[in-house]
Amino acid sequence: MLFGTIVGSLADKQGRKRACITYCITYILSCITKHSPQYKVLMVGRILGGIATSLLFSAFESWLVAEHNKRGFDPQWLSLTFSKAIFLGNGLVAIISGLFANLLADNLGFGPVAPFDAAACFLAIGMAIILSSWSENYGDPSENKDLISQFKVAATAIASDEKIALLGAIQSLFEGSMYTFVFLWTPALSPNEEDIPHGFIFATFMLSSMLGSSVASRLMARPTLKVEFYMQIVFAISAFTLLLPVIANFFLVTSGEKGGSMSFGGCIQLMGFCTFEACVGLFWPSIMKMRSQYIPEEARSTIMNFFRVPLNIFVCVVLYNVNAFPITVMFGMCSIFLFMAAILQRRLMTVAESHKSSKGEDWTAMREVGSEEEPLTA
Repeated sequence: MLFGTIVGSLADKQGRKRACITYCITYILSCITKHSPQYKVLMVGRILGGIATSLLFSAFESWLVAEHNKRGFDPQWLSLTFSKAIFLGNGLVAIISGLFANLLADNLGFGPVAPFDAAACFLAIGMAIILSSWSENYGDPSENKDLISQFKVAATAIASDEKIALLGAIQSLFEGSMYTFVFLWTPALSPNEEDIPHGFIFATFMLSSMLGSSVASRLMARPTLKVEFYMQIVFAISAFTLLLPVIANFFLVTSGEKGGSMSFGGCIQLMGFCTFEACVGLFWPSIMKMRSQYIPEEARSTIMNFFRVPLNIFVCVVLYNVNAFPITVMFGMCSIFLFMAAILQRRLMTVAESHKSSKGEDWTAMREVGSEEEPLTA
């Protein structure tokens, strides 16, 4: 939250390629700190990791969109790239990485720090690829704008364009619910410390996310189907799936024997959680496409990190008070947020359509004026 907007602005100003290289270096340093038993050193590593995460969620996407447009590629290809990135990166590679980390730490006996060393090696390889094959692009190339000016440009864009503000609110509401879900699914499925296969369930979640991203690529490939339309349905389904723990608590037996197998209510919740993960797989490429359409190029990384400020505040507040409320209250709150996201998505579609129609009317009027003036000029 603290460093995200700063590093996002620097990415727009100093170059997205440099920001991606900085991500690799920062996270390599974060991995190295895991070898220290000193709390202060480990805390520095977490700060570096937080900065790197902000770069990961903004600089790479900003570089891709700018480079895609600079080379004159078909805008429709962006949708395919985003969906493949989520399918392969957030799904398949996540599963393989988890298995590889488990192999290093447990099967080969290298210890719990070994996965971080492996991550540092892959980061170094990625940095070498970026250095050798990427070209640089910028948000605002003017040299007279400092960080404060960049913040003002981003804030003005959000305040003056309702579409950008709606997009930021939608993203914060969904991602806040998603990150809260990450911390709550385990106690929800095993409220009485039932013996559940955590690794298998996580792999199932990732497969569900891959399925969702695959569906998203097919939906976005249809020129007549708008992202703004089907995402309303996705958010509504997400709201219902996270409401299942509340419903199950009232109507089904959700608590089994201590150390036993998952209860019937837990199985119902698991099906709902898999559906939610499929919605997450749909969300990522779809929100990326909408960001590429609505967020201005000159401050793309800055604006994207602005969106993450309320998200991080929300997650911090939730985690700080996670034991203060029953788990059903937390899921109910997330369900309400997702329902609000569906309503805001509806509003975004309406605003976008009205904006397009007004632009079309202006263009028609300009053509009519031009045709009336042609005889006079002749």
